[in-house]
Amino acid sequence: MKFKVVIPARLDSTRLPRKVLRDIQGRPMVQWVWEAARGSGAEEVVVATDSVEVQEACAAFGATVAMSSPRHASGTDRINEVAQAGNWPADTIVVNLQGDEPLMPPALVRQAAQLLAEDPAADIGTLAHPIADQREWLNPNVVKVVTDSAGHALYFSRAPIPWQRDGSTTARPKMPAGRAFRHLGIYAYRVTALARFSALPPAELEQLEALEQLRALANGMVIRVGIAQAPPPGGVDTEDDLRAVAQLLAGR
Repeated sequence: MKFKVVIPARLDSTRLPRKVLRDIQGRPMVQWVWEAARGSGAEEVVVATDSVEVQEACAAFGATVAMSSPRHASGTDRINEVAQAGNWPADTIVVNLQGDEPLMPPALVRQAAQLLAEDPAADIGTLAHPIADQREWLNPNVVKVVTDSAGHALYFSRAPIPWQRDGSTTARPKMPAGRAFRHLGIYAYRVTALARFSALPPAELEQLEALEQLRALANGMVIRVGIAQAPPPGGVDTEDDLRAVAQLLAGR
């Protein structure tokens, strides 16, 4: 199986300024992400950025860097620019690996790509993991997903879905055993689907839930959801996250 990985690495970040260049054990965070992508077996790994400072930092550790427009609304649009500028064939599988995921297991990057390689009907591949803790299921910061019998996404939500009617009330919700799944924010696209998605306007459901993947579902695109081989550690959004990741990497 052949696939590429693009790492969108925007320097500006509201919650954690200059996030992708923050130091972790003597390396910028984006380098850890790049190394995880390289370990996945991808035929090519590209860092996509609009920052000369990020470009220079990545070039220093040997990464291929593509400069992209600063006007992109999302990392998906940035990745589409890289694919189109590179004239990548329409059926090329491209994995979007966020630049703030230094602990992402390489096996999960490959698994996301494998979903598309094995499912010709799918436009997008992504991953989920069972939720065991009811507090996580109720947490609106944890995105949930439900699928059909073929593993294609029916809906993503910040709400606790699916809702088990019997035995549940708004005061005492009951998590459905074995049916609650946390969505993991890693995506694989075919280049054709990437271009189509980037050309679509934001959907109403997407704006209501603040979930970009709902744009794809609202426009009839097929998202294949695989069960992650192991749940990845969280990404980096805050100073506390950064300290926690540094401690984990120091122990490796």
